[in-house]
Amino acid sequence: MKVLVLCVLVAAAAAWPSFSEEIGVHFQNDAGGSDNAHKQQDINHLLDKIYEPTKYPDLKEIAENFNPVGDTSIYNDQGAAAETLMKELTDHRLLEKHHWFSLFNTRQREEALMLFAVLNQCKEWYCFRSNAAYFREQMNEGEFVYALYVGVIHSKLGDGIVLPPLYEITPHMFTNSEVIDKAYSAKMTQRAGTFDVSFTGTRKNKEQRVAYFGEDIGMNIHHVTWHMDFPFWWQDSYGYHLDRKGELFFWVHHQLTARFDSERLSNWMDPVDELHWDDIIHEGFAPLTSYKYGGEFPVRPDNIHFEDVDGVARVHDMEITESRIRDAIAHGYITATDGHTIDIRQPKGIEYLGDIIESSMYSSNARYYGSLHNTAHVMLGRQGDPHGKFNLPPGVMEHFETATRDPSFFRLHKYMDNIFKEHTDSFPPYTHDDLVFDGVSVDSITIDGHLTTFFDDFQYSLINAVDSGENIEDVEINARVHRLNHEEFDYKITVNNNHDDGHLATIRIFLCPIKDNNGITLSIDEARWLCLELDKFWEKLPGGTHTITRSSKDSSVTVPDMPSFQSLKQQADDAVTGGHDLDLSAYERSCGIPDRMLLPKSKPQGMEFNLYVAVTDGAKDTEGHSGDLKHGGTHAQCGVHGEDYPDNRPLGYPLERRIPDERVIDGVPNIKHTVVTIVHDPDHHA
Repeated sequence: MKVLVLCVLVAAAAAWPSFSEEIGVHFQNDAGGSDNAHKQQDINHLLDKIYEPTKYPDLKEIAENFNPVGDTSIYNDQGAAAETLMKELTDHRLLEKHHWFSLFNTRQREEALMLFAVLNQCKEWYCFRSNAAYFREQMNEGEFVYALYVGVIHSKLGDGIVLPPLYEITPHMFTNSEVIDKAYSAKMTQRAGTFDVSFTGTRKNKEQRVAYFGEDIGMNIHHVTWHMDFPFWWQDSYGYHLDRKGELFFWVHHQLTARFDSERLSNWMDPVDELHWDDIIHEGFAPLTSYKYGGEFPVRPDNIHFEDVDGVARVHDMEITESRIRDAIAHGYITATDGHTIDIRQPKGIEYLGDIIESSMYSSNARYYGSLHNTAHVMLGRQGDPHGKFNLPPGVMEHFETATRDPSFFRLHKYMDNIFKEHTDSFPPYTHDDLVFDGVSVDSITIDGHLTTFFDDFQYSLINAVDSGENIEDVEINARVHRLNHEEFDYKITVNNNHDDGHLATIRIFLCPIKDNNGITLSIDEARWLCLELDKFWEKLPGGTHTITRSSKDSSVTVPDMPSFQSLKQQADDAVTGGHDLDLSAYERSCGIPDRMLLPKSKPQGMEFNLYVAVTDGAKDTEGHSGDLKHGGTHAQCGVHGEDYPDNRPLGYPLERRIPDERVIDGVPNIKHTVVTIVHDPDHHA
């Protein structure tokens, strides 16, 4: 057998040069269109009907004839990654097709990252495309999709490509089983249909009131994409350092939790309670969704105690891990693997803390501090079958796409958020001198427009959810979801600048609740941890008094709706056929809060919030950074691909530290707040 495999590889290697030249010529000399148009078309074709053999002749030809190790000069690593993956394939060690995939499954993750490593080592696009086409037909579909997405995100070859929304590529992960069943029925009867997706639970379950937040497909995409942009498995040997990854891990999940609490306040509910390992998990969860292959997502009943999970961890292990992290916070240092101590009572301290809590490959001592976040996700996901008695597939908490659907996701992250708060509270409060921007004051803040929220309907395609059949045409099948939205508005911020024209300023905007669910007014120190980051941007201030106008649509926290898969296919095909450029740069990043969810829902009678605006010295904030002032759009919570985070200040500044005396904030002229009212219109028609 070994001799036969070797002969096949040698023969393929001999044939490779002419094939690689053919692919390269095909890509460069195809009928018109920019390179980006061809790349976008390739990605679209690779992801179309992912659970079936490709229907595109060019990809089919590559899949049948390409040899990944035929010419190793096409790789930066001389084919080392490709040889590793090919050995696993020829030894029949890879996960079969038509099987569930979870990134939290160690072996499955290793396999997906083998393919990512191959794609990441490609020098040119034809290498990337050819490997993708070949392994699409050889590997598990979930592993392939994950590797392709992170490959496009992190490889320079992926610049300019817009990844199709995952809810149209793997719809089962985002859509109730009932709707999937209706989609199959529509396909079999050849009757087009649009089917309403309902949120899980009933009115008997109070968590149903806020299901629109955790089950929002745009919020699901934000969460899974952030973890693709900043994967816990990332090592700098893949190409670059993920700047401030640990701090961003804290901040993005802190903001998700704060936003969830604002939605709870909007629905007459108290903020979410944190989870405890020795306490009851009161909220059960019935996902009402199924894997494409592998059965239904497991149910977790109400009012259960945490149980040890076979092969994962004991509950006592999690308590020990938590204790070690809290000890590090109390002592002010982390003990690294080699025994030296790392001071965390300094600006970068939260970075190190985030790395060990997650834990990522950046952790200073994973053996000692464990993997609190990642293991907790698996522990929660397995509570329906902790000992494997029923051989159930992974729970929703074991997928970043589905985790926020479970209300316990927010309990888990409130628990971790409070650990981070313990750290930030160990720092001294900011003084007047720390906060002041000499010569600059904020004179007024007004809103142009109405702060009105409402629900509208959104449709997405379920074509990829159903199988193709011989002589059975596809019919239009869509899911329709009810989702939160708001009217567009502008901030008008009047700033007085006593410096010369063109002085760079950073404008930071936060929305903070004024009262708790019992109507009791919150102090600024109580409210600051519940504040929502609405925007952060840079502006060159002219001398004197000047009014800055900023649209809510331009927020560096949010992203617009992504183009549908059908739209991406149509635009790329038109560009290739018509021989013109394809510019989809506005949608290149899908990491970010959906722009329609910038504001919390609020109530029909309205809710008051404090709108804080802090104008800080942009020259100091961006010292050492270069590039345009937009910094990749959604930099606030998602950073900039392959670059340092563009702001030197701590994330959440100036509200991330204790504020025992609100007069300190109120007495700084470059920080101002005003009361705004957000109203929910239940009868609004967009």
